[in-house]
Amino acid sequence: MRVVIAGGHGQIALRLTKLLAGDGHEVVGLVRNPDHEADITAAGGQAAILDLEQVDAAAVAEVLAGADVAIFAAGAGPGSGKARKDTVDRGAAALFADAAEQAGVRRHIQVGSMGADRADALTDDEVFTVYLKAKWAAEENLRRRDLDWTILRPGGLTDDPGTGLVRLEDKTGNGRISRDDVALVLAGLCDTPAAIGRTLELVAGQTPAAEALKNL
Repeated sequence: MRVVIAGGHGQIALRLTKLLAGDGHEVVGLVRNPDHEADITAAGGQAAILDLEQVDAAAVAEVLAGADVAIFAAGAGPGSGKARKDTVDRGAAALFADAAEQAGVRRHIQVGSMGADRADALTDDEVFTVYLKAKWAAEENLRRRDLDWTILRPGGLTDDPGTGLVRLEDKTGNGRISRDDVALVLAGLCDTPAAIGRTLELVAGQTPAAEALKNL
């Protein structure tokens, strides 16, 4: 497969790139900072330098041309303000989906956030509320599209070593999950037709990731 990842320098995306490249797939990571190219190359991928807050969908579609899977794993990141939560976590996600449609890439996976559907009830933190609402708007935008989409909502992310044991369901309840295991599940979702048209939650569990994907 040829897989294009938006937010290619993210912690999950670099792990995912290493997994996919290790299985023989071609991986392209979209990044806005040229200094990040070396990290993507070291993980086995190729970097495409594009700022999703500045380019149009046609420019992104050029990179997506010929891809089998498009994965949106970008985010404004910790320390960013309310404005960038909207322009990246919502706006860039919509732009990436526009580009996928233009390029004819049907398989589309979007990394969301646990709690995106209940932002006002979840926190009093104004910036985090904006972030969750941006993620929810991005989900709603994707659901309306004629794409083979899957939305994956991980629980609280950790840097613990992956166990390969997960709980992957339509609703899991709150929990935590290692970035290693999120990347493992994302890699499996690339070729899991049963996940199409579904919003899935992911936390640590007792089921091997491959079995959890098969059980969908």
